[in-house]
Amino acid sequence: MIEIRERRWLVDGRPTLVFAGEIHYFRLRREEWEDRIRKLKDVGCNAVATYVPWLVHEQREGEIDVSDVARFLDLCHRHGLWTIPRPGPFVMGEIKNEGIPFWVYQKYPETIPVTWEGKRSESKILDFLNAKYLACVEKWYAAVMPVFAERLQPKGGSVIGVQLDNEIGMLQWVTNNPDLSDDTLCDFARWVTERYGHGRYPFDLNDPVARAKELRNPTEKIGPRLLRDYGDYERNRFARYVAALRGFAEKAGVRDVPFIVNIHGTGGGRGTTYPIGIHQLYESYTQEPGYLSGSDHYLGELTRDNAQDLHFMNAFMTAVSRPEQPIGSMEFEVGSGDYGENGAALHPPAAADHKVRLSLFQENRFLNYYLLAGGRNPMMKIPPNDGNGRVGTTGERHGFAAPIAPEGNLNPTYAPLRATTHASLAIADKLADMDEEHDDVALAFLPDYYKTDLHRPGPMREIVQRIEDAREALASITRSMLALGFRYSAVDIQSRAITSGSLVLASSRHLDEAIQTKLRDYVTGGGRLLLYGELPRLDMEGRPCTVLADALGVRHHETLQASGDYHLSMQAEDEPEVRTWRLHTFDAPHGKPLVRVIGRREPTGVELSVGRGKAVVLGCNYPLHAPFYRSHFASLGLHPGLEHGELRMGILLNSMRNKAGERFVSVINLDVYEKRLRLKENGKPLFDGAEIVLPPKDARFLPLGVSFGSTRVVYATTELSERTRDRLRFRATGSEERMVVEANGTRRTIRTKPGESAEVRL
Repeated sequence: MIEIRERRWLVDGRPTLVFAGEIHYFRLRREEWEDRIRKLKDVGCNAVATYVPWLVHEQREGEIDVSDVARFLDLCHRHGLWTIPRPGPFVMGEIKNEGIPFWVYQKYPETIPVTWEGKRSESKILDFLNAKYLACVEKWYAAVMPVFAERLQPKGGSVIGVQLDNEIGMLQWVTNNPDLSDDTLCDFARWVTERYGHGRYPFDLNDPVARAKELRNPTEKIGPRLLRDYGDYERNRFARYVAALRGFAEKAGVRDVPFIVNIHGTGGGRGTTYPIGIHQLYESYTQEPGYLSGSDHYLGELTRDNAQDLHFMNAFMTAVSRPEQPIGSMEFEVGSGDYGENGAALHPPAAADHKVRLSLFQENRFLNYYLLAGGRNPMMKIPPNDGNGRVGTTGERHGFAAPIAPEGNLNPTYAPLRATTHASLAIADKLADMDEEHDDVALAFLPDYYKTDLHRPGPMREIVQRIEDAREALASITRSMLALGFRYSAVDIQSRAITSGSLVLASSRHLDEAIQTKLRDYVTGGGRLLLYGELPRLDMEGRPCTVLADALGVRHHETLQASGDYHLSMQAEDEPEVRTWRLHTFDAPHGKPLVRVIGRREPTGVELSVGRGKAVVLGCNYPLHAPFYRSHFASLGLHPGLEHGELRMGILLNSMRNKAGERFVSVINLDVYEKRLRLKENGKPLFDGAEIVLPPKDARFLPLGVSFGSTRVVYATTELSERTRDRLRFRATGSEERMVVEANGTRRTIRTKPGESAEVRL
């Protein structure tokens, strides 16, 4: 039985962490399957995920052969593994046409969308709600879904979840090619009229000629309106598409397992654009029970530059999820990073390790190691004249960056991934039933700040650029918060109540009146707000709106930009003068100046008392000077519950707790330098004040009051590396470590020397 409850994934009633690895059976010979499955099990995985490409299985219309799918799933089951099939229809995965058979495009050219200026879409995307496309998909699902239905875990099989489509909205975003087909615009007109009535646009939306002309070539007058409306409509459209796919799957017998929606959005080793995928898809996976969201990210190694990205990505996913839904990852990068096979990348062991650890402590209940095993792209049965005639776009070999190479040999990333997974498995049953702990501060998430996936020149593009500016502020403030040890949550302030005592908003000049009003009421009612970025003074369509600024008693004065001849500088109290490239100044007659601009009267940072609450407004990306941020968070009554004491920072702290009070603290050293820590909680020493020495790029799960049978680990300064029914093994490190355990009413302290592990009998 599979249940989704209280942000947990329960298998037969037990909270479970799913560690899957992606193996593409269709890129391997049948006789190779078992070898790859055995290597997956050796890594520590308990599940296999795989694309099931429509393109591979129905190369000629009506000739569908899914016998290999059944064989592969059955082999996984015989090995005691769960499975998560991913049957598209779009699968991407470096497969031609993103997994759609060639005959669909050839037979139904009307399914290819029209976009700006009446042009055909540049990608292989199709009109998701086109009746002929959906009819083809329904036939594909009618053929492949029964294979899964016969093998569902609740029926004694291996299938514990099924992914619907893949990276929905990604192709439209990266090409800036929204679907503006005739049928889509007709549907859009209906949607707009239902929401706003008539008169929303200065032309007749019911006139197909007029709406095609105006919406495919938006003028400056309607551009901002279209930006807002189409973003909302697109969410609704994607949700209806996902609901249709689920309906086809359920009709074919797939029930009682979660349907997974995969969220795209990272790029260039950063996650600043990832929330675009959340904006596009959160209505799809929250529209009713039975869905899960899975991330899809390629961040490489976590560093001081991008670690905060993964943290806010996970936090934002949780912020929009339903109360029962956990989060997870369906494409969790674990390879070398050498995707071009040109020798330009080899991620270090810490790359996957740190991402796994951070994600588990942010309540990811399933991780799919992608791609775990490489393979070869087979030839098409009817080879297209496209240069190689193969199924995939990467040449003969595929997955050369994977821990298991196409030929089956192990790449350097395999052993470190195995070590990380086994360390996680040693405490997996505990983590699966724990909740992330937070300080009393939340990061504001606004899905509308990521309606940047379509735009045209003029005011539409200008609004997109202004709200994109807030992403730099988001990265800056979250990096600072994590560096100081703050364990923040996130809240969708568009649709959820703000319940934390303090709120941090990386802001743009654009913010809707309803949100400004909610923030005004929050602060005047006693909340504490840190506004970091531009002071909102326009709504999302570019109209003046100063509800929040008026309540705070602050006005935007001017935006200053550095140049080759103007060395824009600022200074805070008890801080050195610092340079910056851009900032915003304020008129705040009743505010306390915090950061002054050299040569100017107006400040770029102010503190304000507002009703029963307080606000700090910073119009600059201030350098990461710990005393500065610590002081101004303290002025809002905020102090990190956990402190590491490392002046050079570069430490990520997270913690989890279960209902029994058992806890783990996760400590990650992002740097290539050794760190010596003495952890404190609420000002009091943890681990009896013992020093924790973290070598370069090291990380640990540290237990606090965790019971294993009748033995209780009061604390340990190193982590469990292995756990069996009768013993615990603690990892050897390069330093002296301390473990305090209790059993049968007796407490004892175990000390190990450098390079020495320890065992505790249960």
